[in-house]
Amino acid sequence: MTETPASSQTIDPRLLEVLVCPLTKGPLRYDREKGELVSEKAHLAFPIRDGIPIMLVEEARVLDDQGSHS
Repeated sequence: MTETPASSQTIDPRLLEVLVCPLTKGPLRYDREKGELVSEKAHLAFPIRDGIPIMLVEEARVLDDQGSHS
């Protein structure tokens, strides 16, 4: 059994056309490498699990505008 890495998940392009950020109602950018839908306006990244976007603000990751500080 092998797990599917986030980078190999695909999302239907038609779904991307209709999805918007639940907070700002603005556009989302698909980050294939991280398996997320990114709202630049809200500074949030919504996860995609098993090909399904999780469009809940409480499930979103806050984007770090200061660069990566691990």
